[in-house]
Amino acid sequence: MNRVWSWLALGVGLLYFFLPLLGTLEFSLRKRKGEYSLDAYTAVFADPAFRATLGYSVGMALLTIVFGVLLVVPTAYWVRLKLPRLRPWVEFITLLPLVIPAIVIVFGYIRLYNTSSFLPLTGSASGTNLLLMFGYATLALPYMYRAVDTGLRTIDIGTLTEAAQSLGAGWVTILGRIILPNVLVAVLSGAFLTFAIVIGEFTLAALLNRPAFGPYMQLLGANKAYEPAALAVIAFAITWACMGLIQLVTRFSNHTRVNA
Repeated sequence: MNRVWSWLALGVGLLYFFLPLLGTLEFSLRKRKGEYSLDAYTAVFADPAFRATLGYSVGMALLTIVFGVLLVVPTAYWVRLKLPRLRPWVEFITLLPLVIPAIVIVFGYIRLYNTSSFLPLTGSASGTNLLLMFGYATLALPYMYRAVDTGLRTIDIGTLTEAAQSLGAGWVTILGRIILPNVLVAVLSGAFLTFAIVIGEFTLAALLNRPAFGPYMQLLGANKAYEPAALAVIAFAITWACMGLIQLVTRFSNHTRVNA
């Protein structure tokens, strides 16, 4: 009986999740009256703004991932190795982006780094892009830090560090050639989550006036009917592709460890 209720709950959950998506997909195929077609998708892919904004967001996502890895991996490693008493505080700080709205973060950036401040980053496109990358890294921090911290729990970093130091390795070598390869799956998981966050983020990019994919989706939704539905399906596919890559990387890593 319990199994029946479990399957029933799973079925209700799947219907709740997939029915809106199927409705969006079906609506996106109705641009041509009287028949299904891919006209909405063709229009989206042919739009130069789609390619420009998606390319911009992909580039920003890659920069954010690199910055996040360089920030989080050494921090999580050092806290776990040398400063275990600070772990609760570091974990608390990394959770703050989940409770502080993005609009608060971006207004703080604008207030601190406007053209009349000591560091006028918003006065140039490159400076604003830098602020946007920092904002994206802040939003992704809870996911990246927890992914890396979970990966570090699976290895004995103390023994690895002592062995590497006994062979004359420096801190950069230890991090780059020993620690990072051992937590690569965790880093990739955090990277894919970061990518998904950056692709769909709206508030930071809109208020900083950057040509990102999130504001483009909102602008298209305000002026078109079928194309926004097609764009929603595309964005959903990108997000789920990232989730699928996490699963593939994890399974491949586990399979490799078993064979080893």
